[in-house]
Amino acid sequence: MPLLKTIALNDYTQLFVWKITETLGELFSNVALKDVSLARVESMKSESHQRGFLAVRRLLMEAGYSDFDLYYDEFGKPHLGNGKHISISHSHDFSVIVLSDVNVGADLEILKEKTLKLAPRYMDVSHLENLSRSDELIKATVVWGIKESVFKIKNEIGISFKDNIFEDDFNLEDKKCGVSLQFNDKTERFNIVFEFIENYVFVCAFSSIPI
Repeated sequence: MPLLKTIALNDYTQLFVWKITETLGELFSNVALKDVSLARVESMKSESHQRGFLAVRRLLMEAGYSDFDLYYDEFGKPHLGNGKHISISHSHDFSVIVLSDVNVGADLEILKEKTLKLAPRYMDVSHLENLSRSDELIKATVVWGIKESVFKIKNEIGISFKDNIFEDDFNLEDKKCGVSLQFNDKTERFNIVFEFIENYVFVCAFSSIPI
């Protein structure tokens, strides 16, 4: 299907969402890839990953860019050549890109019980108290996305989700919160916004600025 939706996360950031219903061949026929991208997608063993990769390129086209505008640094972080910041995520049937005027990290996660079972390994489980089982799962998934999104911005070796990234407690209906990164004797603050897309959780982190 075409672009599912765009969401203005704030005045300077836009989310683009693609629901992947096309075959691999249909996606291939509608994108132009530079040689390094073609080699990368052909090396992927999972067709789901291939389709997610190509759907990201379709989203770039919807946003007025192409695969030729996108490059990755030595840490694997994506960049656009015009100064716009970009973050990319793909999970099962969805691909998303976020474009912003500020440094940004985004994550998309499908709701699955394993995320809740692993919660003690990556979060303060007191933040799950007094919730229904379904809301525990949703909140644990949001918190995992928060940690992933902050890590995508910083991308430094040695950062521990549980020991270095601390989310403020929040209510799911607020769809926003704050988070602290305490690493290398330094504390940095980030703002978080999140959305729900079918049975997926989308999370986006920004360096601390008003939202």
